[in-house]
Formats: sequence, structure tokens, C-alpha cells
Amino acid sequence: MSENVFDVLKERGFFAQCTHEDEVRELLGSKKVTFYIGFDPTADSLHAGHFIALMAMSWMQKFGHRPICLVGGGTGTVGDPSGRSDLRQVLTDEIIEHNCNCFKKQMARFIDFTDNKALLINNGDWLRKLGYIDLLREVGAHFTVNRMLAAECYKQRWEKGLTFLEFNYMVMQAYDFYKLNADYDCVLQMGGDDQWSNIIAGVELTRRKTGNAVFGLTNKILTKSDGSKMGKTAGGALWLDAEKISPYDFYQYWRNVDDADVKTCLSLLTFLPMDEVNRLSDLKDEKINEAKEILAYEVTKLVHGQDAAEESRNKAKSLFSAGSTDELKPIRIGDSAGKRLVDILVENQAIESKSEGRRLIKQNGISINDRKVSDPDYRISAYDLDRGIIIKIGKKKFYKFIK
Repeated sequence: MSENVFDVLKERGFFAQCTHEDEVRELLGSKKVTFYIGFDPTADSLHAGHFIALMAMSWMQKFGHRPICLVGGGTGTVGDPSGRSDLRQVLTDEIIEHNCNCFKKQMARFIDFTDNKALLINNGDWLRKLGYIDLLREVGAHFTVNRMLAAECYKQRWEKGLTFLEFNYMVMQAYDFYKLNADYDCVLQMGGDDQWSNIIAGVELTRRKTGNAVFGLTNKILTKSDGSKMGKTAGGALWLDAEKISPYDFYQYWRNVDDADVKTCLSLLTFLPMDEVNRLSDLKDEKINEAKEILAYEVTKLVHGQDAAEESRNKAKSLFSAGSTDELKPIRIGDSAGKRLVDILVENQAIESKSEGRRLIKQNGISINDRKVSDPDYRISAYDLDRGIIIKIGKKKFYKFIK
């Protein structure tokens, strides 16, 4: 390809910061390079926060560059303090190994690991073998405490107390880059913008110890137009594992993003050409729903496969269409977060009484977005309100809750 992946990523809005922008652009346009992104195994699934990193990595691979997916079997024993106000839970070796294996399966949907086109490496292979005194002499001498404490990731932990355990995280991550540069000729570290301080540390350590030209580049954190983090649900993170978040609920999350976030999501989380992204993003009023449906389908296809994406799309359409059911009746509920579902249905004459509502729930006769309600005292959550609610009562009564 004659086009430079640097320009593609920049046009699509990936970039946040870069250590040597002109040099990185020239490098990516002139030769195939090996780069890496780190993933600490703090859970047994990747989540929406990892999505941009996976997409950036996939774009880089499409242009001939070789990704290293570095799973943190070593750094995961410490825990990254970046973006944290408290100490991360210390994980056992067995949990870390299990989580790393789960990551591998999910990454394979985005990255081609055949024929050495990408590598999956565990930093536990070297970090766990390092002698403490050797690390202090070889790496610690290149870090000043003053500089480390100025890093944003440590500032946020300062008031509540920064443990010496966490203080070593930056040193360990920097050593990763030095090691990958020596063993695999890796010249670029990428990651989320919350990793900027850690990435700079790796660049500086590698340059000082080897004299090699290496670089760092961060992508934007996935946020909504109001600045809040995207990918949060009532149950926590928006996981990429179908066992944690069903493909249908995953589809519905993206189907119900705010109008103002459509362009950002289409640009960062799909491979649609930018001409198409711009066309869809320019749609107004009710027509913007076309863009949201395409977004939800494309993202679900990437994460869960085409069959799951089509099934989710068909299920959503069947719920939202009148079809063979009675007319989909709107119920305006305002801000009813925390209010019992049965009370709302009685107030809007969808059911005759609370006792009828409880009976229907016990008989699996009431569903929210095609999921059976099992709790007679189920309360509508803010998450329900944000993603849109279709209530099914019995077989033919459908209601759409409108905030």
C-alpha cells in the first residue's frame, strides 16, 4: 500500500501523543516495523477500553507492520496504578495464567498470528527471572524518583498512598521495551493515553542503554462527547466475552450510543472507509438510527463474528417492529431510575395490578429487551434508561419506554 498507516490512524482520530511525530511517520511509511502494545491480565476478558488498542494494532498489521501483543504475566503481579485511586487486587499466578489464555483467544479475532505475522509474548518470561539487585543496577540507575513522582499515574495515587510495589510498575514496563527491542527489534510502543508516562520511561531507558532510535505513541481513551468513559454498563465494564455480555446486549450498547458519539465510534471501532463514516455521521434526526445500526452491526461482527452480529440485528429489528405483534406502544417514563418495573406498568395501564405483574414475572411472562425478568421487585436502572427499553408482556403486548 502506498498510503501511510500513520496518516490513516491520524485521520480516524486515534492519536493522542507521540514522542517523535515526524520520525515515526517517516519510519512507518518507509519500512515494516515491529511494535508492541501491553495488556495486563487483570480480568479473564478484554473490555471496550481495549478496543481502540486492538483496532490500532489491526490497522498497523494491515499495512505490513508486525504486532507484538505483550500479556503481563509479570507486570500483572504488581498492577498498574495509572488511572487508579486505590491499590489493584493482587492476583495469584494461576489466575494470571488463566486470564492470559483468555486474552489470546479474543485477540485472534483482530490480529493474524499465522506465519509469524504477529507475536504473543508474556513478560513474565523475563520479569520473573530478574534478580532484584540486578534490576536495580541495570535499570534503576536510569530513573530519578523526582521524575517518576511527576508522572500523572503516580500523582493520582499520592494522597491515598502509593505503595512501593506499584512504584516499581513503571520500571518494569520500561524494561519490557528494552527487552523487546533487544530480542525482537521492536522500535515502537503503543497504548492508551493513560500510559504516556510509562511509555516515555520505556523509550528513554531503551535509548540510554542501547543508543537505538525507539519511539512511543498513544491513542485516545474511548470517551463519550461529555468526556466520560465509554464502555460502562450497569454491571461494570462492557466485556468482549460473550459469556459476560451477550452479543445481543453488546449490539444494543452500540445501537444506543448518543448521536454525538456516532462519528467517533465509527472512526475508531470499524474499518468502514472515512467517506462512509462521514456520510453516516452527517445523518440527522431519525435517520441517524441507520448509522447506529451499522455501527452496532460492524462492532459486534468484529468482536463476536458475523453470525452473532446478524442474529443480534435480526432480534433487535423483530423487537422494534410491529410485525405480527400489536402496535409497539410508547410509555414516557422520564427519569425513573430506581423505580419498580411493576409500578411503572400499573401506572401506565400496561397491566391491571401489581399482583398481576408479580404473577407474570413468576411465570416468565415479562421481558426487558428479550431478557426474562425474574425479580418481582426489579427496578429500572440508569443503564436501562440509557440503552432504551422494550418491554414484552405475554406474547403480543410490546411497549417502548421513552425517557
